[in-house]
Amino acid sequence: MLPPLALSVRQPWAWAIIHGGKDIENRTAGSIRAGGMGPGPVAIHAATGMRRAEYEWAVWRLQRDGVRLPLPADLVRGAVIGRVDVVGIVEESESPWFGGPCGLVLANPMAVEPVPGKGALGYFRWQAGGQVAKPAVWMKGWQEAGLFPGLERGWKEPPGKPWG
Repeated sequence: MLPPLALSVRQPWAWAIIHGGKDIENRTAGSIRAGGMGPGPVAIHAATGMRRAEYEWAVWRLQRDGVRLPLPADLVRGAVIGRVDVVGIVEESESPWFGGPCGLVLANPMAVEPVPGKGALGYFRWQAGGQVAKPAVWMKGWQEAGLFPGLERGWKEPPGKPWG
């Protein structure tokens, strides 16, 4: 059963929370306060937005942990994709996923069949409805491994972080 409250997270990070071992969701203290965020179960809503730079950095980051990210066109957006327990809020952490300034500590991820619905900022009461987002042109054309499908993409240099 899905909790009534949800947290909207951009892809590919929503997928990483449910399937890739991402145990911290970074937020500012202000967004945590304004969004009414605190410990307890929440549904993870995959937001409709996803930027190519975020996706490419996530592919590189998850490969370090031996996790293979689905192709961008295969990542569901605009739907609840699972649930987690928020077990704490921290200002520092040893987790490799902590980037600060604050983080929601996540545990017990569980995937569910996607349930289309709109997202919102902070914790929100989600409702089923609508359709999942269609892939953007870049998502359909992104080549995971160039000429050799099935091989992991490699970089001479790690891609730049898509945020400041």
